[in-house]
Amino acid sequence: MTLHRRMYGDVWRWAGQPRQSEKNIGRADWWALREHLHQLLGNVRAQVEAAIRDPDEIAIDFHFRLVALHVFPNGNGRHARLAADHLVERLGRPVFSWGKSDLVPIGEARAIYVAALKAADAGDLAPLLAFARS
Repeated sequence: MTLHRRMYGDVWRWAGQPRQSEKNIGRADWWALREHLHQLLGNVRAQVEAAIRDPDEIAIDFHFRLVALHVFPNGNGRHARLAADHLVERLGRPVFSWGKSDLVPIGEARAIYVAALKAADAGDLAPLLAFARS
């Protein structure tokens, strides 16, 4: 919540506050977002402590699941990318390049990113991991 508020506090007065309505995107009911976010962070912590997955995989899975929750009304992708960058850096790896492109405007890089998110939704994180490191 703090990261989102710091990113967008000058843009949206609601920055850092979870959405309070249903959207056609997002895997969680708006009223259960804090619980889902708490579970996600606990799962990530357990994976980090167990050290049974590659740090890049942990961070990319975290990114995907954070995007899938769609915690905020807007800014979820950029927030999740920065959160994943912070996580992977804390795990001793370089931040992701995310295709070395601006993903906000509609274009080829964004299309590849969205396709990779859809693959992750189908259970295949490989395209998203490849894009993040491209």
